[in-house]
Amino acid sequence: MIPALYTHLAAAAVAAFLAWSYQGARLGAELAEARLETTTQQLATSTAQRAADARVRSAEKAMTTKYQGALNAARDREALLRRDLDQLRAVSDGLREQSADAARRLTSAPAAAVLEYATAVNAVYDDCRAAYGDMAAKAAGHAADVQTLGAAWPVIPSLPAAGTTAESNP
Repeated sequence: MIPALYTHLAAAAVAAFLAWSYQGARLGAELAEARLETTTQQLATSTAQRAADARVRSAEKAMTTKYQGALNAARDREALLRRDLDQLRAVSDGLREQSADAARRLTSAPAAAVLEYATAVNAVYDDCRAAYGDMAAKAAGHAADVQTLGAAWPVIPSLPAAGTTAESNP
């Protein structure tokens, strides 16, 4: 009975060793598959992150370009407004000279009432001209501000629809 016991013990030891080896190999394969899956997920995440970063950089560049374009357009409008204001002042100075000339001619008129009327009209006209010039400059400045704000306001690009891939979106 002793040799049979040794045989059974040896068979049990060999079976235990084979089972242990099999389980070790199976767990090793599962571990390798888990590592592969983890690496694949990390690679996919990294690729998605790079694509998202590229989209963000592209959107940021587009917003910066639009903002810079709006600023350049505002500078151009401001230069145009200044040129227009200078022209308005030149015309205003010419009208002031004409008004002074008319007042000088009316002083030689025989009736005193004509003189008073002309002087009053000139004073009112000068006040209106000055007020209109200031108002036009302010209105043009406000219009330029509105255009600058409208042109520079950031626009959030639409997100891709669910179920689409990043490659299908421009």
